[in-house]
Amino acid sequence: MNERFTFQNQIEHNNLRVTGTGTPDTTKWEYGTNIQRDALASHIGHYSRMIYFATAENETTFRLRHQMLLKMVQPCGPPPEKNKKGEF
Repeated sequence: MNERFTFQNQIEHNNLRVTGTGTPDTTKWEYGTNIQRDALASHIGHYSRMIYFATAENETTFRLRHQMLLKMVQPCGPPPEKNKKGEF
């Protein structure tokens, strides 16, 4: 079989193409942060969804958008402490 279409090569290609998929070295905190940021960016980007959330929370869309942008800084809280080996 052709080496180009092996499963491992497909995974590596996907990891290079899409940053949110992670690598074997990606920590649980980094993966969760990527997921939360992707979700928040999607909510902000779809205006009809923003109107829905604003109506449900009885807030203006501008204020809700501002809150979501602030959450994108550290959506899962501060990063965990590293041990002496440089691992989380």
